Amino acid sequence: MKGETQKNINQSCFFIGHRDATETVIPLLFETIEKHITEYGVSVFYVGHYGAFDGMVARALVEMKKRYPHISAHLVLAYHPAVRKIDVPAGLDGSVLWEGQEKSPPRHAIVNLNKRMVREVDYLIAFSWKITDGSHNLLDYAMIKEKKGRLIITNLADKLPGKI
Repeated sequence: MKGETQKNINQSCFFIGHRDATETVIPLLFETIEKHITEYGVSVFYVGHYGAFDGMVARALVEMKKRYPHISAHLVLAYHPAVRKIDVPAGLDGSVLWEGQEKSPPRHAIVNLNKRMVREVDYLIAFSWKITDGSHNLLDYAMIKEKKGRLIITNLADKLPGKI
């Protein structure tokens, strides 16, 4: 069962967080990613590319790939690269455009992608504390899956009270 913290292989993880996240989260982010690799068996990571949190995650994953070369880290695309060209950060394993994502209306593409990712992965690492933006809305959406035992969520904001 996914709700257990036993080590499975080829588990996957996605990240969500506020675009204006501060670097106070970096040490906890590294610690949490490492725990997901060593204790939970996560070997496939997906990250977006909008905002400060996604940038910190991408940098952390590049560093983790040096320590754990068996993991893969992919940039997920909300838009087809022909529509919006995105440079994949050096050190990541490439980008992923999920089938059908290119049909999402531009106004809803990011939200649709984020919901798709929540449905696809085993773990979600979040950094969400504001109730007024998309990260919090997605966290609420993810909690429904977690309650059904099909997702494990770690919200780093819960571990950094007063430091945000």
